[in-house]
Amino acid sequence: MASVAAVDIRELDRRALATLGAVIAQIGPDQLRLPTPCADWTLHGLLRHQVSENLGFAAAAAGATGDLRAWDQGNLGRDPYQAYLDSADAMTRAFAEDVLDNSLQIREFGFFPGRVALGMHVLDCVVHGWDVAQSIGVAYDPGADLVRYSLKVAALIPSGAPSDDRPRTPFAPAVEISAGSPALERLLGLVGRRPATG
Repeated sequence: MASVAAVDIRELDRRALATLGAVIAQIGPDQLRLPTPCADWTLHGLLRHQVSENLGFAAAAAGATGDLRAWDQGNLGRDPYQAYLDSADAMTRAFAEDVLDNSLQIREFGFFPGRVALGMHVLDCVVHGWDVAQSIGVAYDPGADLVRYSLKVAALIPSGAPSDDRPRTPFAPAVEISAGSPALERLLGLVGRRPATG
């Protein structure tokens, strides 16, 4: 985990949020019911999930534990893009505090040092940016360093189907991608996406 931690994780997270935000800004109001690469989520559902995640991570940084409702408070209202921006701002402000070495509860997945939790959030933003871009048919380039970092984080997350001891997994089971494929495609395969088919 040391190689993952030895970066300016706050700056990476701000850039990941901005990259995702730039894709979200291109969503038209008539596109919110489009399907996404995330099973069972429309684009509206995916945006609500990301807003909820941003607010959940912010609550965890503030010390919230034991109440999973903190991870389901996203409300897109009449302006989903503004809701995303507000939640991203709350996330950034929460992690601007001295919390990187604190133990934070991340959903039902357990407790993690703040810098590791922030790395998980970077991965979430990078992957969901691709999901949104695929849904609305726009180009997506999160940048080589964000992809490299996300690959390292994704490789540390257990994959496979849910089990008795892991009733919920962060992503779908991994999909085999050629080792010679671009880094973004390899990342997407690790989190259960099929980049060749969208």
